[in-house]
Amino acid sequence: GLRIHEYLYFQVLSPGDIRYIFTATPAKDFGGVFNTRYDQIHLVPADPPEACGELNNGVFIQDQIALVQIALVERGGCSFLSKTRVIQEHGGRAVIIADNAYDNDSFYIEMIQDSTRRTADIPALFLLGRDGYMIRRSLEQHGLPWAVISIPVNVTSIPTYEMMQPPWTFW
Repeated sequence: GLRIHEYLYFQVLSPGDIRYIFTATPAKDFGGVFNTRYDQIHLVPADPPEACGELNNGVFIQDQIALVQIALVERGGCSFLSKTRVIQEHGGRAVIIADNAYDNDSFYIEMIQDSTRRTADIPALFLLGRDGYMIRRSLEQHGLPWAVISIPVNVTSIPTYEMMQPPWTFW
């Protein structure tokens, strides 16, 4: 598993206009780890975006035979742990929680346990607000219900000149 303050990387494979490698940070003291590498998995924006209760598109997030998914959730409205549990209860394999500050392109929030004694088993990752916004915007522009991603990506095996990083983020 990953240690605190380490990064986890994923690559958007489709749609092509955001075919970049994104950086996320795992939750500090709750959630699972990625024991499986997903070469192609759906990244589904939650509806409502904050995922603090019942989901309108829960059918997209449920673990179906050919439709294994990770939810893209927006920060705010409830704790990081509450969001993770909602996605877990809907059958999601993991949750990526994007900052709700759409202009945030450099500051990672440390996701910590809330004051409850609840737990979550699926991995929870924090994504910069600009990255989450750009992914959602691309899906809306293309009229797509999800992106196809590969996660986790081992960036140490990719030559620097081949790293497709988002042009709006400084690495």
